Amino acid sequence: MEIDILIEDDGWNEDALERLAGEAFAATLDALGLDPAAFAVSILACGDARIAELNAEFRGKPTPTNVLSWPSEERAAEAPGEMPDLPEAAPGGPSEELGDIALALGVISREAEEAGRPFEQHLAHLLVHGLMHLLGFDHITDADADLMEKLETAILARMGVPDPY
Repeated sequence: MEIDILIEDDGWNEDALERLAGEAFAATLDALGLDPAAFAVSILACGDARIAELNAEFRGKPTPTNVLSWPSEERAAEAPGEMPDLPEAAPGGPSEELGDIALALGVISREAEEAGRPFEQHLAHLLVHGLMHLLGFDHITDADADLMEKLETAILARMGVPDPY
């Protein structure tokens, strides 16, 4: 798995983020029957002010959020609750770019503390969640949310992370 990380907030630990992202992305792709070695993702590790700017620009919501995702292409399912159109990488070819994920340190830290969860467990959940958005999963409808949450819970269990829901 090719992971490109840009750190904009000095509070992030790049080594820990790279390790956890590698684990979360590999577990997610493996669970979906995809070869992690065939894909690439870019991560922006930022602070709350930067993610609020991005949230305002791309979603019209000028507030900080925990994670944002920008898929490289549309992969949404045909109908609510169905699997999205997962990517197929060419064997032996260059890594297929799945898209970009932005993570906000302050929001993630506060949410973890409020939920009484270790920071790394909450971050692992958001990395899996963000990657699933890049793969075409969503939670707009109840059927889509149910599918996404069930898969996330199973993937996180493989990583030793308790059910976040």
